Amino acid sequence: MLHISNSVTLADWEIEMTAIRAQGAGGQNVNKTSSAIHLRFDIQRSSLPAVYKERLLALSDSRITSDGVIVIKAQAHRTQDLNRQDALHRLQALIKTVTVVQKRRRATKPTKGSQRRRVEAKKRKGQTKSLRGRVV
Repeated sequence: MLHISNSVTLADWEIEMTAIRAQGAGGQNVNKTSSAIHLRFDIQRSSLPAVYKERLLALSDSRITSDGVIVIKAQAHRTQDLNRQDALHRLQALIKTVTVVQKRRRATKPTKGSQRRRVEAKKRKGQTKSLRGRVV
């Protein structure tokens, strides 16, 4: 069971994990052990609240397929158990990012003082650069 928040949890049957062979260097042992974990989580079939599902499906994340399935591949660690924990933490973090509501951005204008300081700084910089020219 994976806890997302106080009220939201995911059951084990909702998360499909398979062990696969890890890529990359690792010597001869990497050829005979399946230490990497391939995690699949179907957003539509899950018991997540509707708001979470909508926001997850609206994300433009490369880990979410067009069918609405989150695919996470964990192969950073040498043991299967650590990779399993890593994959679950990454799934949990992805779902938690959706729960955070972004603050609305209010358009503001720069103050007169800051505009004046910016222009004066540009003039000083231009003056310095004009002195770098060829000596006549």
